[in-house]
Amino acid sequence: MVRPIAGATRSFHHYLSCHTLPPRAGPPIWRTMPHTTPARPLWPALKRGMAGYCPACGGGRLFLRFLKPAAACAHCRQPLDGHQADDFPSYIVILLLGHIIVPLMIEVNYVFDIPLGWQTAIWPSLTAVLAIALIQPVKGAVIAYQWARRMHGFARGGSA
Repeated sequence: MVRPIAGATRSFHHYLSCHTLPPRAGPPIWRTMPHTTPARPLWPALKRGMAGYCPACGGGRLFLRFLKPAAACAHCRQPLDGHQADDFPSYIVILLLGHIIVPLMIEVNYVFDIPLGWQTAIWPSLTAVLAIALIQPVKGAVIAYQWARRMHGFARGGSA
């Protein structure tokens, strides 16, 4: 049996009823905010970004070097330096590689009897090759997502 605390005269529900805010009158805040900027198409932008092209037009190259984005598109002049794709592409690649390599290791070890020395050479090498192959498309997709959703430096206008 639960005994009440000595000196406690009010319940927790009474405390909540006294210390809550009254309901807000009018429509929800997200419905009252004006949408002045047109939406940018997400999926075509992601496809262009993963292919390494400008998310706005698909004509210019997104990267000057392996992971160095261009300051602006050479074709449509869309500024591309407003992105903040710092470490997030690397986290996505690590997540993807974990879901690819670990089941592959388990299945290969189940089916084949590969010596441990060979495995210590195969799996890190395969992981490094896949990481290098995935990092640029993933970074392009992150930049394209930020462009399509007008995040960070892409919110200040540019082409629609």
